[in-house]
Amino acid sequence: QVQLVESGGGLVQAGGSLRLSCAASGPFSSYAMGWFRQAPGKERDFVAAITWSGDNTYYADSVKGRFTASRDNAKNMVYLQMNSLKPEDTAEYYCAARAGNIYYTANSWSSWGQGTQVTVSS
Repeated sequence: QVQLVESGGGLVQAGGSLRLSCAASGPFSSYAMGWFRQAPGKERDFVAAITWSGDNTYYADSVKGRFTASRDNAKNMVYLQMNSLKPEDTAEYYCAARAGNIYYTANSWSSWGQGTQVTVSS
């Protein structure tokens, strides 16, 4: 089991940038890592994911070209660089881990962090 702790959320104006970090403990390097977000009253949605090796990344259409997922297996860290932020990006962002293939549904992921709030003002 992997334990995850997110950081880096905050309040930013539209068009601005934030970088989220996720610190992991456990067998991190063998896990695919994902980022999800959940706005109040809505479901937890897929944002981005990266394979255990870091060779492949996957993104929701709504964030393609603006967000970049990366990982540093030597430091047990995964990151989400968010550029050109929009008010509709406002949500609680969660880091997740799973062994094996990447799936876009939240219930396919086995480990979760506590979340970090991102608020984008217009």
